[in-house]
Amino acid sequence: MTIQQTFATLGRSTVPLIAAAIVVDLGIEAALVGVYLAIGSVAAFLTTLGCGGFILRYGAVRMTQVGMAALGIGLAITTAGWLPLFAAGAFIGGLGQAVSTPSSSHLLGRLAPRHLAPLVFSIKQCGVPVGLMLAGVVAPALVVEAGWRVALLVIAQASFLIVLALQPLRAGFDVDRNPAQPLSPADIRANVLGVLRDPALRILCVAMFSFVGLQSLFTGFFVLYLVRGLGYDLERAGQVFAIAIVMAVPARIGWGWLASRFVPPATLLAFLGIGMAAAAVLTASIDPDWPTWAAAVIATALSITGVSWHGVLLAEVARLSPVGRIGATTGAVLAFGDAGALVLPLLFSAALSLTGGYATGFLIGATLAFGVGLYGLWRRVSRQR
Repeated sequence: MTIQQTFATLGRSTVPLIAAAIVVDLGIEAALVGVYLAIGSVAAFLTTLGCGGFILRYGAVRMTQVGMAALGIGLAITTAGWLPLFAAGAFIGGLGQAVSTPSSSHLLGRLAPRHLAPLVFSIKQCGVPVGLMLAGVVAPALVVEAGWRVALLVIAQASFLIVLALQPLRAGFDVDRNPAQPLSPADIRANVLGVLRDPALRILCVAMFSFVGLQSLFTGFFVLYLVRGLGYDLERAGQVFAIAIVMAVPARIGWGWLASRFVPPATLLAFLGIGMAAAAVLTASIDPDWPTWAAAVIATALSITGVSWHGVLLAEVARLSPVGRIGATTGAVLAFGDAGALVLPLLFSAALSLTGGYATGFLIGATLAFGVGLYGLWRRVSRQR
């Protein structure tokens, strides 16, 4: 599950990370990157809302295979360089990539020891920073050597290879699938209402919206910000991004270990919200004359907070989910994250078009994350009174 998460993240993040080359080659506006991200987020929103029944009916491994195949197709068709196909590729790829986390949560929620769930989920979610790191290093290098179209085709082929690699595991891990499971829109409505009626899950939905939204700004716009806003070349910008993402791997494991042993997960998430907000403010303040290491340090601060919280939150969702409904509940909560990944990039693009600068967009994301963190701490203090 860690490996498939890695390649799912690699596939979804490649286009934004090499957007600077695509923008120049096609002569389009940089703000269209936000539209690409938003289309993918709409598709992911639909997937996470409706995938619960499909996971129960066909199995988590099978749905992961379907998702990776769709991601590969979405990347391949964008190589035509036609904007409508970019939109179609974003939608198809978003549909596929989004099933990765609910599927893996369904498996791990069934198999992981309950007291170690935050750590186990955090280890699995290390696939996200590893995928981002690979994208930050491999994709720009492929662009320099062979062009952005070849880069996308190579990543698409990797997605198809994951489909084949998962096939031998299907029989052993999809033993709980129920071919008679109904697929009904009413089930989607019930999932959403179920998480919104539970106060603890409702707070996690808000956190998911804010945190995923800020993460999408970092993964979708940071390299573009360095290249177009601060004058970095693409390879240098990719290296700064990769350095920051590398540190998210031990950070995820560390946060999961803390949440499993010492700090209540809700409290840790509140502190992480405040930390990522502060890091986003610093990101908006980077000056072109600052040394590269300063930008890397700030990016690392945002990475170890804003890209490293997932395992803790997903383990909490699994703990609070009804028996046998972990995948469906996770999908419903993740839908709010996809909504954040839709709304915040659009706000970022609007701010970029209006101001011509990148700082305002990062500050918008910081404000939401800070609000979630502050509320979480206030709620914790209120309970102790």
